[in-house]
Amino acid sequence: MKIIKRNQLIILVISLMLITAGYLNFTSDNEEIATSYLMAELGDATLVSSNAVVEEGKNIIANTLEEKENNVVQNSITQEDNSQEEDKLNTETANTYETDETYFTTSKLERENMYSQILETYQQIYNNSESSSEQKNSALNEISNINKTKNAIMIAENLISAKGFKNIVIFVNESSVSVIVGIEELQQEHIAQIQNIVSRELNVDASIIHISTK
Repeated sequence: MKIIKRNQLIILVISLMLITAGYLNFTSDNEEIATSYLMAELGDATLVSSNAVVEEGKNIIANTLEEKENNVVQNSITQEDNSQEEDKLNTETANTYETDETYFTTSKLERENMYSQILETYQQIYNNSESSSEQKNSALNEISNINKTKNAIMIAENLISAKGFKNIVIFVNESSVSVIVGIEELQQEHIAQIQNIVSRELNVDASIIHISTK
């Protein structure tokens, strides 16, 4: 009986050892599986996180490039519009200046032609053998007066131009003198300067001098 019980005890101990070894082996395997699963999950998470960062970086770069491109295009359009507006203003100013230049040049040419025709008429009277001495003397006086007037106008216009008024034309009539200046607005002191010059050079009273702008 004692031998049997001893054998049973040995079998029981061996069984317990096998059960314990199996349990420990099972636990170890489960831990390895859990660890592997956890590492896989972490790897996937890391991969997903990295991909998200990369994608976000791409989006930021793309948005930045698009914004800069839009800014460049907008600035280019703005500069083009400003350039076109500036060219338009410059063209309008140039056209206005050219028109003013043409007016003063044409006016002086027409004035010169008028004096030339008058001088030619008086010269014909003087050269006409049928003209009386009185008519010839009158014609000579008129020729002299016209030449003096032309010379006085030229001097007055040059003196006024020296004051900074480049475009100016003077017309002398029997009872008035018209002065046209190529400027938008004249100050009172400028008007006084022009009146003094014209009055002195043409020997006329300041009250008959009429100044206007063009």
